[in-house]
Amino acid sequence: MIWGICVLRIDKLTKRFGANAAVENVSITIEGSAMIGVIGASGAGKSTLLRMINRLADASEGAIWYQDREVTHLTGKAKRQWQSECAMIFQQFNLVPRMDVVSNVLHGTLNRRSTLATLFNLYPTEDIHRAIDILDRLGIAENAPKRAEALSGGQQQRVAIARALMQDPKIILADEPIASLDPMNAQIVMDALRRIHDEDGRMVIANLHTLDTARRYCDRVIGMRKGRVVFDGTPEQLTTGVARDIYGAGAEFSEATTSTDIAALEAGREALPA
Repeated sequence: MIWGICVLRIDKLTKRFGANAAVENVSITIEGSAMIGVIGASGAGKSTLLRMINRLADASEGAIWYQDREVTHLTGKAKRQWQSECAMIFQQFNLVPRMDVVSNVLHGTLNRRSTLATLFNLYPTEDIHRAIDILDRLGIAENAPKRAEALSGGQQQRVAIARALMQDPKIILADEPIASLDPMNAQIVMDALRRIHDEDGRMVIANLHTLDTARRYCDRVIGMRKGRVVFDGTPEQLTTGVARDIYGAGAEFSEATTSTDIAALEAGREALPA
């Protein structure tokens, strides 16, 4: 599959915590707009990789390039600018529970607002309208005046996606965006991320909890094990043998493996019977 010109390049990226390497010598090139799924067992280094791309964590070695700009060592204003171009969505939503939904979405503009405007919670009318339009696009505009804590988990995750879109990012990084959701809300959230990719042409990189989700939604799947990339290919290439390489040679499951089976594998338990 051809994605066009080179956009994001990760070169021999490593992150160490003491003597342990959470991510080790990872090199990935993502060309053009793509929806990428990153899979692997708990502790494989998926979250650390995304946090380094977003610069929430510093790399121990290696480099991250976007277009012709190295972002690995950006500081101050330049780092904040990169983080606005590379929005992050978290498993636990990271909303302000007692704040209304539209204000949570407007927090996506904080990097470009003055300290005074932030202090007094002042937003331009056009930003408020845009926030409501984004909520409407995600099917939750009617919840704009409600407190975030009053919403279901799936609705809160869509608010978090709306906040990311307020940044008008070139890349969206989603760290286990559906791990805490029930199957129906998980599908709604993944449908929203895929639609954003398709309609906006934004790159989406998502750490995912299950093989079936990666196969269904992603153009490309990257498998990590013990901090290293052990698979990089299309969903069609994600065979049972490849899955065993990612999750461990002792894993027993078929091509029809369910989400529950993979969740068990990621938790270090034996797979359920087919």
